[in-house]
Amino acid sequence: MKATRRGMLTRRSFLAAFTATLGALASWRLSWAQATYRTRVTFLLTNDIYLMEETAFADGTARGGFARLAAVVKAERAKGGHVIFAHAGDTLSPSLMSGFDRGAHIIELTNMIRPDIFVAGNHEFDFGKETFLKRMAEANFPLYGANLRDAAGRPLPGHKDRAILAFDGVRIGLTGLAYDRSPRVSSPEDLQFANTIETAKAQAAALREEGADFVVAVMHVDRGDALVLQFARTADLLLTGHTHDLFVNFDGLNAIVESGFDAHYVTAVDVDITVRESGGKRTMTWWPQFRVIDTAAVAPDPEVAAAVARLKEEFSREMDAPIGKTAVELDSRNAAVRTGEAAIGNLFADAMRISTAADAAIINGGGIRAGHVYPAGSTITRRDILAELPFNNRVVVIEISGRDLRRAIENGLQQLPVASGRFPQVSGITVVYDVARPAGSRVLSMQVAGKPLDEARTYRVAILDFLARGGDNYTMLRDAKRITPDSDAPLLANEVMAYIRRLGTVRTGIEGRLVAR
Repeated sequence: MKATRRGMLTRRSFLAAFTATLGALASWRLSWAQATYRTRVTFLLTNDIYLMEETAFADGTARGGFARLAAVVKAERAKGGHVIFAHAGDTLSPSLMSGFDRGAHIIELTNMIRPDIFVAGNHEFDFGKETFLKRMAEANFPLYGANLRDAAGRPLPGHKDRAILAFDGVRIGLTGLAYDRSPRVSSPEDLQFANTIETAKAQAAALREEGADFVVAVMHVDRGDALVLQFARTADLLLTGHTHDLFVNFDGLNAIVESGFDAHYVTAVDVDITVRESGGKRTMTWWPQFRVIDTAAVAPDPEVAAAVARLKEEFSREMDAPIGKTAVELDSRNAAVRTGEAAIGNLFADAMRISTAADAAIINGGGIRAGHVYPAGSTITRRDILAELPFNNRVVVIEISGRDLRRAIENGLQQLPVASGRFPQVSGITVVYDVARPAGSRVLSMQVAGKPLDEARTYRVAILDFLARGGDNYTMLRDAKRITPDSDAPLLANEVMAYIRRLGTVRTGIEGRLVAR
């Protein structure tokens, strides 16, 4: 009887121990299958930064430039948290210095700050494919270009489509896209650009398939395309460049951010992310906090400030030599050169027409860039002209019918009353137009060399190589007969400087070349 009781006790003990073991195993398995990961990541964004030095404002403040940008980035990284610094493109051009070294100084300074992701804007291609590839090879920071390929359809050297970074168990997916309209507005030659919207959707889907919890797309993109991607819930966070405005848009599900231009402001997005894993499935929730950092309140980083000062000294030695004076006010602000006839546009177009002995000349207002007013009596220097004409454009002579010349002027007037870079500054041409008429039929009358336009006649017209490639939608110029090959065409800045030297004093004002009725 005792032996039987002892056996029963032994069996009961075994069962109890076994049950306890199963419970422990189940508990361990449950804890393995159900996990929660939390992290905070700060995303810093700069975009469209062209000037290496700060900009002084009328109220006595100064903003922007690489030294202030560097101070912001270093301060955020010094906090010890997770920081992803994104550069959404447009920096190699246009600037005064880039006209000399084709953006080499920009790469030198950007290497001192090291973005975690960089994408190409349209201005990365202003000096052509070879220069773009050379500058990118000099970069010591990650390059992304999911929609950018070479002529054979291969990824560019040093570029990646996407990546996943892990912080505290949370997986951050990154993709980057170049500006897909670069062939129309810049000079990437045979580089290929896939559609931004479709590529972004495909890359975001691939990142999620590969395990990304939170997807970020850094892109140089038109605002309309960014909004399409936001409403399509493509990426959780869109960090953008191109529009030059300070923009934050969060609809509770997805966010778009842009940081203006020239690092006057830097946007910081502090994102709290929680990922819950259960049964092999992961669900993510997130919430952003947006900080706009005004770099007027930031002390420039001494190391980068010293590099900027050295570069300025190197470039300044020959820049301030005078080439002439002006007896009239010259205004190159956007409102002047992108909406109506401007004296400085007349001056530059005259230089093009006269130097090439053409019947007429057209320069797009967007090619005049400094945004400066030169009062009557001012001295004009090399620095002034190179600041106004930073793209290294060449003057190309084409032969074109009067009909297509009229179409070109209609294209230039198409977006009025909105200011646009395509607005034509002209020489040898007189146009009367009516903005109230439908786009494409706004020209009321037009003369070339003082005579009514003959649509059947062939005219010799001096234009920028940019327009000759169909830039700014001047597609009617793209197929025109070239009299001057691009490679042999003179630089516009050189022609303008030579013309001003010959004049001695500029007296070209607003003369009624473009008259709105």
